[in-house]
Amino acid sequence: MIIWINGAYGSGKSTCAYELHRRLPHSFVYDPENVGYFIRKNIPIALHKPNFQDHTQWRSFNYDMLKYLSSTYEGTIIAPMTLIDPRYYEEIIGRLVRDGVEVHHFILYAEKETIEKRLKKRFERGTWTRERIEPCMYAFDHIITEEKIITDDKSIDQIIEEIADRSQLHLIKDSRSAFQKKMDHYKTTLKQIRF
Repeated sequence: MIIWINGAYGSGKSTCAYELHRRLPHSFVYDPENVGYFIRKNIPIALHKPNFQDHTQWRSFNYDMLKYLSSTYEGTIIAPMTLIDPRYYEEIIGRLVRDGVEVHHFILYAEKETIEKRLKKRFERGTWTRERIEPCMYAFDHIITEEKIITDDKSIDQIIEEIADRSQLHLIKDSRSAFQKKMDHYKTTLKQIRF
């Protein structure tokens, strides 16, 4: 089974993915973004596209890896990644579903003000992610709309419990203290900072 966690930049995809992983035995977090950074580091700058999802190689490699993992790994694969172009959605998620792979796709959805507040808490450099809020919201309102989880007033625990419930998965009890959970959230945020 693949759980694809979609949502605007700053919606909490990675935090939810790693929290879900901590409470879901036999799970693995696969980060499609890593392929984008690999492409950028391994082609001339003149060939870079503003969004690495626009590289055909990014889409085909992520499809191939997820297909491979789904056929060889017996656990749950968790993929946190913003995906708003319907063609790219079809090339990866749609194709996996057509191939018979069990994919549960969820959109972490929040109002623009909520997303902006969350981005302020992150170590963001530049404005690219903020400029992407409205295109993301438009896509999730009009193009890729299925399986939304409204997150404005929900905790991370409530979100992952809803994902697990909708996917018919059983989470183990979380025995961490509030401090440990907060530190784990910070570690996840730091992992997402790219230079």
